[in-house]
Amino acid sequence: MVPTYSSNVILAKARAMYGRRLTRANYRELLECRTVSEVASYLKNQTSYGSILAGINESDIHRGQLEIRLRQKLFEDNSALCRYEVTIGEHFANYLISRGEIEQILHSLVLLEGDVPEEYLFAMPAYLTAHTHLDLTALSHIRSYDDLLLAVSHTPYCKALESFRPAPGVPLNYTGIENALYTYLYGQVFEVIRKYTRGETAVQLRQMFESYIDLQNYLRIARLRFIHNEGIDVVRSALLPFGQLHERHLNALLEAQSQEELASIIRKTPVGMQFIKSQGSYAYVEQLMNRTKYRICRRDIRFSTHPSVVLMSYIFLMEIEVGDIITIVEGIRYQLAPDEIKSMLTVVDF
Repeated sequence: MVPTYSSNVILAKARAMYGRRLTRANYRELLECRTVSEVASYLKNQTSYGSILAGINESDIHRGQLEIRLRQKLFEDNSALCRYEVTIGEHFANYLISRGEIEQILHSLVLLEGDVPEEYLFAMPAYLTAHTHLDLTALSHIRSYDDLLLAVSHTPYCKALESFRPAPGVPLNYTGIENALYTYLYGQVFEVIRKYTRGETAVQLRQMFESYIDLQNYLRIARLRFIHNEGIDVVRSALLPFGQLHERHLNALLEAQSQEELASIIRKTPVGMQFIKSQGSYAYVEQLMNRTKYRICRRDIRFSTHPSVVLMSYIFLMEIEVGDIITIVEGIRYQLAPDEIKSMLTVVDF
């Protein structure tokens, strides 16, 4: 009786929360804003983001402060929703925390490599401190890779990071570190799916995450091959060891000679044939990944009858929405035309 009741609750709750998403009119009006303050004021007074922005002085809010507030609402809403899902909601809440911890470690590494590690303090998500075992304040004090290892010494990430300790004069292998941390994260996710789900729920969750990983690997190939000009063996070593891509498709992607050829190949893969409908252009390669993920999750939140699938669909969809808002803010910051900003968004054209 309890599982059936809780299933109905999570389905209704997630879909009701998704019903409060930004509308086409909201997107159109956000694109008409001229400053970050105008965006903050609009979100505060016209959208469901008003609760997290209550009490702020929108005329003084900085871009980074606005982003932290938006991500705080995202984290709190997602964590609250996970509590309604009695089967694996707690495990998915832990996934969100672990992913947040990994993002903070990687951000601190970027700042360390840029010789400005002290700037982490100004971007630190204070809302995460109550949920994480990671000492975020310690990340703002690191001045070397050894300091980072000390800061994470009590976490499961330390072992992965230790193997990438850079030798004197050798550049930090950021791509390798990123791959190792996310390999750990997704390994945990698939273990949760294996242990705590059955039947169609397990099938749909695996497809959701495997499709997302296929797209992440596609993005990594595009970046490393055609932006950083890395060789095939280097790129292959940077791919996540999960997903549905057949070896022949993976080899074809790695051997592609242009981004156009790469895009043509991904459309012939299972994830491409099922979800990548458009042959149109994309402002940047991340859009193909985000829009495909959007299609998958929009379908599942509407039609899936499995609470954990609807839960994760909601989480991914709202992450995409927050990403779009941040893109609008960045576009305004760099004084881009509204149509140019619009071309970079994931949701607005659907």
